[in-house]
Amino acid sequence: MSWLWAIIVGLVLGLIARAILPGKQDIPLWLTVVFGILGSILGNAVATWIGVNDTKGIDWIRHLLQLLGAVAVVGVGDMLWQSIKGNRSGTRRT
Repeated sequence: MSWLWAIIVGLVLGLIARAILPGKQDIPLWLTVVFGILGSILGNAVATWIGVNDTKGIDWIRHLLQLLGAVAVVGVGDMLWQSIKGNRSGTRRT
């Protein structure tokens, strides 16, 4: 069941990250989910490192760190995806 939640959280975080980032990200949906999951893991690691991973009530800071991690991973991952797919000039297709 934890894998199902990881996929759902990855999808939600990945889609929100894509909406936050300017421009169009040309990554497929499955890669958005993977990047969202990686961003969530990154955010959890930072939350654990600063000591806010488990608080009473809703862990707003941890969730914000997960979202920031997803934005960073989607941004970097989109650039890597573009370079792999052959758009090496750094410009995005519109």
